[in-house]
Amino acid sequence: MTLRTEQPSPLPPGADRWLAMAREAWRQGQLDAAERAIAQVLALVPGHADALRMLGIAAQHRGDHAKAVDCFQRVLPVWPEDSNLRLGLGIALYEQGQVDEAMAQLRRACELAPDSGPAWFNLGEALWRQAQAQEAVAALRRALELAPSHLPARLSLAKVQASLGQVDDAIAGFREVLRLDPDHAEGWFGLSNLNTVRFDAADAARLQQALARKDLSARHRELLGFTLAKAQEDRGDYAQAFETFRLANASRRQRVRWDAAGERRRVEAIERIFANDMPTPLDPGLGREAILIVSIPRSGSTLVEQILASHPEVEGANEIKDMPQVIDAETHRRRSAFPLWAPDASAEDWRRLGREYLARTAHWRQARPRFTDKSLVTWYLVGAALAMLPAARVVVVRRDPVETCLACFRQCFTEHSGFTCDLDEMADYCIDFLRLTRFWLDRYPGRVLDLPYESLVAEPEPAIRRLLDFCDLPFDPACLAFHKTERTVLSTPSAAQVRQPMRRDTARSARYGDKLDALRQRLRDAGVLTE
Repeated sequence: MTLRTEQPSPLPPGADRWLAMAREAWRQGQLDAAERAIAQVLALVPGHADALRMLGIAAQHRGDHAKAVDCFQRVLPVWPEDSNLRLGLGIALYEQGQVDEAMAQLRRACELAPDSGPAWFNLGEALWRQAQAQEAVAALRRALELAPSHLPARLSLAKVQASLGQVDDAIAGFREVLRLDPDHAEGWFGLSNLNTVRFDAADAARLQQALARKDLSARHRELLGFTLAKAQEDRGDYAQAFETFRLANASRRQRVRWDAAGERRRVEAIERIFANDMPTPLDPGLGREAILIVSIPRSGSTLVEQILASHPEVEGANEIKDMPQVIDAETHRRRSAFPLWAPDASAEDWRRLGREYLARTAHWRQARPRFTDKSLVTWYLVGAALAMLPAARVVVVRRDPVETCLACFRQCFTEHSGFTCDLDEMADYCIDFLRLTRFWLDRYPGRVLDLPYESLVAEPEPAIRRLLDFCDLPFDPACLAFHKTERTVLSTPSAAQVRQPMRRDTARSARYGDKLDALRQRLRDAGVLTE
């Protein structure tokens, strides 16, 4: 968002100098100094619109979206026709989970500035994240018409096309990004992340050149590293690929936080607390609409969601965050960590939380009565979810633990998945997952289903019939032909794969031989690997 230079009202002596200092510090990239000067302006003139606007922009740069929303909303009456202001407000609202209001602001920004490439780009991004992919494509294409050199828009368009299963268009889009910028890390990783492109020797050489640059950020170096490892796999050099994955993950491990011991304690606390009975539900039928899919990443959850979303009664909502956000809000309200407050929650409290969750997810039921929620952290929250939504169904999707750990180790996730950076920590996470989901299966028979990935791909029809029966859904042949279902799949590594018939050749661990021996032994010692 750009700064404004006009003042909505004259400033008293001294405040004008502080505002000028704030602008100069901002131009020099000195964000701390700019914020200090803004604070001085607001101390002299509380509510000064220009200073509040600058404070909102600074907060947005820092990721403090709540503060940004407050600042932008306070100054919006001063500049109601300002496209940039509405754009910033829309972005901040979206990050706060206020999706409907965010979309309204982003659309209004495009109405006020129809020739603004950034406005159309941000609208397209938000539409894609809401699985409104066709509208996202139109918005991103409009952004590129206005700004053909806007690489983020071109990159996003390729990602959206991948989510729609338009794989050839996505490949062409990523290749165009790389034509314009041969070292573009996001472009290379996007191409790799399709899991359908085989890299040749020229690609590998170009990746090596890109990695030789000294000005790469850690994140970009990691994206290029993961892509190079995939290229080495394509050439059959698994020993070198493993080393490249290891180095890229080691870099990630320095930047992302993960407390394996703390996670183990959390799992133990959840198991201990939810071993006790929760209050009898006030509304036993609450939550029938929801089908929760829980798994570790790269275990087949996107495939299961695609199967269910092929049913005419089910909408696939992708990896939505409403369940953890409802729990986090209650945690904040009670000023007590989850799950420690769970024993104090009454039947009315759980019903209130269930209704809040259903209200937040209502837009997923506009076209179909049921929906899937496959947030990858819900496995911690199954007990709470079933207390909130006693009629919901939970599907636990699990894959061979060695394959799961390797698949996660090979994938460059966001900073929220720190457990994937180290095979020992990945094993601990997998062990915790299997332990806690076994507890849920034993604790809630009839409401939680165990669905092994290997069983699904070996005998699809019996497994799919069992899945539909568990969800109280009549059998529909479309679920067997899931690869023909047209919908947005936001998980890029799986987006192309779920457009193909069921595959049985997805195992990779044998190719890495003794590189995974320590992992296998760790899993055997924990009793989760019996081979």
